[in-house]
Amino acid sequence: MPVLLQRQPFDLQLRLVDLQLDDANRQRTDHIVQQLGHVSPTLRFGSLVLYKGMIVNYIKVRLCCRRPRSENGGLQVQLHFNGDLTELQDGIAVLAAELGVKCGAEGMRVDVVKYEGPELRVERSEHGITLHYARNIHFFRGLGLLVEALRDGLGAFSISETPQFRMNGPMFDVSQGNSVLKPDTVKKFIRLMAVMGLDMFMLYTEDSYDVKEQPFFGYMRGRYTQEELRDLDDYAFMFGIEMIPCIQTLSHLKDVLKWEAFADIRDDEETMLVGEEKTYAFIEQMIVAAAAPVRTKRFHIGMDEAWKLGQGHYLARNGYRSKFDIMNEHLHRVLEITRKHGLEPMMWSDMYFRAGSKTGAYYDKECVIPDRVIEEMPKDVQLVYWDYYHADEEFYEDWIRRHKAFGSTPVFAGGIWNWKGFVLNYGLTMRSTNSALNVCKREGVSEIIATLWGDDGTECDWFSAILGLQLFAEHGYAAELSEEKLRKRFAFCTGGSYDDFMDIRWMDEIDGIGEDNLGGSNPSRLALWQHPMMGLLDSNLSGKGLAAHYAKLEKQFEVYAGRNGEYGFVFEVLRRLCSVLTVKAELGINLVSAYGSGDKARLQEYAESLLPDLIVRVRELQTAQRDRWFEINKPFGWEVIDYRYGSLIISLETTIKRLSDYVSCAVAGLEELEESRMPYYGDPNNLHCQWYQFIPTASRIAQP
Repeated sequence: MPVLLQRQPFDLQLRLVDLQLDDANRQRTDHIVQQLGHVSPTLRFGSLVLYKGMIVNYIKVRLCCRRPRSENGGLQVQLHFNGDLTELQDGIAVLAAELGVKCGAEGMRVDVVKYEGPELRVERSEHGITLHYARNIHFFRGLGLLVEALRDGLGAFSISETPQFRMNGPMFDVSQGNSVLKPDTVKKFIRLMAVMGLDMFMLYTEDSYDVKEQPFFGYMRGRYTQEELRDLDDYAFMFGIEMIPCIQTLSHLKDVLKWEAFADIRDDEETMLVGEEKTYAFIEQMIVAAAAPVRTKRFHIGMDEAWKLGQGHYLARNGYRSKFDIMNEHLHRVLEITRKHGLEPMMWSDMYFRAGSKTGAYYDKECVIPDRVIEEMPKDVQLVYWDYYHADEEFYEDWIRRHKAFGSTPVFAGGIWNWKGFVLNYGLTMRSTNSALNVCKREGVSEIIATLWGDDGTECDWFSAILGLQLFAEHGYAAELSEEKLRKRFAFCTGGSYDDFMDIRWMDEIDGIGEDNLGGSNPSRLALWQHPMMGLLDSNLSGKGLAAHYAKLEKQFEVYAGRNGEYGFVFEVLRRLCSVLTVKAELGINLVSAYGSGDKARLQEYAESLLPDLIVRVRELQTAQRDRWFEINKPFGWEVIDYRYGSLIISLETTIKRLSDYVSCAVAGLEELEESRMPYYGDPNNLHCQWYQFIPTASRIAQP
């Protein structure tokens, strides 16, 4: 039986078979051994010793055991592609180094056949290797499947996959969270997407792109230039990946409308004034600027979460009108612009559902959308149903069918839960995505988006999400998801460990949080940023054994950081966060306890030893996160995180001063520690807060 061996740190995989050596095989074995850095043909893998009676089984695969590739440690493979490569050769050249492929006439011949499909097929028989594909992106996924099979040492094989969606890919929020990905970082994601087989991406840009007529649009916010966006579109096109503009044409424009240059088009602080002609002149400028650098005619016009639509300056000017009527009026005007420029728009659907809900909720099962509104709604716009909150298939089925009542099948946008602090919630990501995409396949939803929101500062590392991207990709090529294949593909495409990335969730899935954290709790963030002496979450965090919990995770993540290849940094930042939380998570609880019992010796220990050490740990965390930010993001936006760390460090220094003054009797008491700790917002089970401003203090951080 073949024996599969793994050699760390490169996850070198070889299949070995017991054979008698002839001279040719002995030379081949000696060559392999030399390439592996050993001095004799006796190979040692841990306690397993392979003698000269065992050789690497080439089984006619002609693997070239040269330098292991840097991405996931596989051996270099030599391939010779045959066929019409006109649209593929640039992408092949780029991915060759990523996949450990050397292209040349001396390699194994691969016949490349483009056909109507839809199946993607990769086959190897005694007659050679053939790769059948219908779309360019399928070729690049197929190339990855081929290299994976060869590296596994497979002889004859036949791999067939049927694409489930005609559009499948991520949307990166590069505005709300202040984090604007560097173009080279976007290209890194594009290369990962190509191997995974994801065929589309969006950069969600509220103001993160250049509008030449508006110098304050995206000012000091890291906006992309037209040249940067055009270059990204060209790069994606090499792999058959579509770059679709995604902007806002109604609300979510707080960082734009704050400037006096836009005072004439404000309804409220984040929503534009419907019906104002200057509004539509500006919208046309935005649409033209966002569409110009890309090939596609598809265009996302946004229009979600206009919470106070028609209730600001619009109300004073026009009197009360229903949100349905205001939405339809505005949509008609925006679509006049998209038609003028030959674009094919899509929009978030929630405002129509909110308008039909007595509570303004998107997922209100009692909401009613009048037939008149549906009839008056333009038909040349796709609705995008976004939902990352439900774990049951029944809800997705109901809501997709409600969207179909508008006259067409919606686009579906799920979520890779990276927007609640440092920690990606993989429990909820897996549950919601599996349920949603299973239903999408049954209901004929052919276009899906994986959203990654930045929200309140983009504290979570972007590359924490790569397992989520793999999840969407594997759903995209299988009627039923195979966890075994997901694990294997993730290891091949990224060099990462499925189990290690899934363990990220334990940062927030602490004692008392339900399985898979379906409520989206984020206690690690709350424990980090709350004030050390006035902890609003102390009551809720008490009694959960957090110090021991994070100490254990710190040790685990140290191991994970060393065995996840180029993505080890994901765990290094989390390890440093755990180092902080082993002290910080229960700091306020312990200070209140020591103060209440009159234990001045313990308070003095905090002031002289434990808190100075904690400040060092915080600075180490800040340094690690800062260095990651500047490596993958433009510099703009980091200042917000700097302010948070600065506030935390200064508050710890103030805590040292306050404790020292009390221990030395310079002050008679510490009022901060005397106040009774109440449940957060009155709920003892609440370990969730979306926004930083509500975490450190009960006082206003800044005036509106």
